[in-house]
Amino acid sequence: MAEATKLKNTTATSAKAMPYKRVLLKMSGEVLMGTKEFGIDPAVVARVAQDVKEVLAMGVEVCIVVGAGNIFRGVSGASQGMDRTTADYMGMLGICINALALQNALEQQDVPTRVQSAIQMNAICEPYIRRKAMRHMEKGRVVIFAAGTGNPYFTTDTTGALRASEMDCDAIFKGTKVDGVYTADPFKDPAATRFEKITYMDVLTKDLKVMDATAISLARENNVPIVIFNIRETGNFAKVLKGEGKCTVVSKD
Repeated sequence: MAEATKLKNTTATSAKAMPYKRVLLKMSGEVLMGTKEFGIDPAVVARVAQDVKEVLAMGVEVCIVVGAGNIFRGVSGASQGMDRTTADYMGMLGICINALALQNALEQQDVPTRVQSAIQMNAICEPYIRRKAMRHMEKGRVVIFAAGTGNPYFTTDTTGALRASEMDCDAIFKGTKVDGVYTADPFKDPAATRFEKITYMDVLTKDLKVMDATAISLARENNVPIVIFNIRETGNFAKVLKGEGKCTVVSKD
């Protein structure tokens, strides 16, 4: 199978399309469980994979960081008396489970995919090697980064900002359950309004919880915009890239 040629440049973008050629998709593990209370919903994973495939067809290179909140969250384990380092390593293993589920769903849709882990697990995936990951994306493959940064005390938000910076990504696309950043929780406050654009510093000073402070600071230092959008809406990843979907862009200006 000619991996790259099957997927690239098959869909024309609109004149308003965002000028991004390589992006990192960051999503929480909760996205993958759908309406379930725990675990992975195969139908949701397949739908996310289809959304990624649609973006690849636009000629955009994609890498992914996913969390593990649908399986195990290190902070939650620590809050219940577990050693924080141990809990975080357990969370990293949960991330690997989600990464393999995403890989399987993508490959079932003929999307070439590689999983690279910050903790070596040679029997199931590649170790994280920056230059190799970049080469995979240049060939049209999706790269899923597993096991966080490989270090406890760092969130997958920070992993996303770190990998996006290392991969020279044009933006981080953070898929959430809302269509951007609001002045307040839109599920609790009907008067909340959505920002079209907001600066890194405003996110930090207003404590808007877009991503954790370390991730925002890292994105700011490396000038990587963060695009917040609703990933639960089918096809919204591509819509936002085309300039047709609702989102909030976090940048320096």
